[in-house]
Amino acid sequence: MSTGKKEPKAPKKAAATPAKATAAKPKARQAEPLEAAQPPDALEAMLAQALSARGPAVPAAGAAPLPPAGEQRCGLIAIVGKPNVGKSTLLNALVGQKISITSRKAQTTRHRITGMRTVKATQYVFVDTPGFQTRHGNALNRSLNRTVVGAVNDVDLIVFVVEAGQFNQADAKVLALLPEKTPAILLANKFDLIHRRAEIAPWLKEMQERHPFAEFVPMSANNAKDIERLFGICEKYLPTQPWMYGADELTDRSDRFMAAEIIREKLFRLTGDELPYTSTVIIDQYEEEGALRKIAATIVVERDGHKGMIIGEKGEKLKRIGTEARHELETLTGGKVFLEIWVKVRSGWADDEARVKTFGYE
Repeated sequence: MSTGKKEPKAPKKAAATPAKATAAKPKARQAEPLEAAQPPDALEAMLAQALSARGPAVPAAGAAPLPPAGEQRCGLIAIVGKPNVGKSTLLNALVGQKISITSRKAQTTRHRITGMRTVKATQYVFVDTPGFQTRHGNALNRSLNRTVVGAVNDVDLIVFVVEAGQFNQADAKVLALLPEKTPAILLANKFDLIHRRAEIAPWLKEMQERHPFAEFVPMSANNAKDIERLFGICEKYLPTQPWMYGADELTDRSDRFMAAEIIREKLFRLTGDELPYTSTVIIDQYEEEGALRKIAATIVVERDGHKGMIIGEKGEKLKRIGTEARHELETLTGGKVFLEIWVKVRSGWADDEARVKTFGYE
C-alpha cells in the first residue's frame, strides 16, 4: 500500500475526442532517396547542409491560430527505432510536454502513444512506438511488435531514430520493417556526442546503402533549435487536409492512461535493473471530485520476490514510488491527488495472450 495525496489540474494534455478528418487522406509525395554512391566530399557537403538547415519558429504548444481549411496540412509521423534509442524523449520535445514516459529500462514504452503539435497551418501527429523486441518471444512482446508493424504501415512519414555513428542488429531489425513506399527520415540522435563530425560520412554512406532514406537529420533531441529544424523537414511530407485534432490538443491518451504510465515510470526508475521488464500497472479507480483526483492502482508482478522488491523494507520503496508519482500527477492535472497503490502477483501474465489484452495491451 502506498499513500498519496491528490493533485491539481495543470496544462491539459489532449484527452478530448479528436475530430477526425472525413476526407480520404491524400498520400504524401515520395521523396527522392539520397544517392547511395556519393563521393566523400559530397557526403561531407550533405552533412554540412543538414546541420545548417533551419526550421520554422515554433510557438508554444496550442498557440497556433486556426487557418482556413484549404490551407491546413496534417499527417501521421511514426517515430521508430530500437529500445532505449531516445524515441520518447524526442516525442516529448516535439509535443512540448511530457506525454511519453522515459527510463533506462528497455521496453519502457509499451503502447502506441500519439502526440500532436500544431505549428502555423500544419498539424504534426506523431506516433511514438515501443522499441521492436527481439530478446523475448512472449505474448507481451508479440503484442508490442504488432504495434510497431501496424504503425509504420499507416503513416505519411517515418522517422527512424538511430544513435549517430552506430548501427547494430537491433537497429537492423527495425529498419527491415520500414515499407519502401513511405518516405523515411534517418534521424541521427545524440549527434552532439560526435567529436570529429567529418568521420560520420562513411557511416552515412553505409546507412544510405541500407535503405533509400529521403533525408538525413543529425541532431540532439535535447536541442531546441534541432527540434525546430525537424518540424521544417517533416512539413513537406504531410498532405494538405483538415487537422485531425484541435489546435491545443497534445495527446489522444486519457488522464487514466497517463496515471498508469507515470506510476510505471517511477516503478522502473526506482527499482532499476533489479525488477523484470514484465511488471505493469493497472488503474482500478480514477475519480474526479472537483480539483481532487482519487486514484487506486495495482502494480502487477510475476513472482513473490518481485513484490518484496517493490514494497521494500517497511514499505519504504513503495511509499517513495507513490510519493513521486503523486507529485508528478498533481503537476499534470493542476489539482490535488489521493493515490493508493497495491502490489499483486499474477504468475506468467506476460505470456498469457488473454491476460495481456485484459491489461490493456493491443
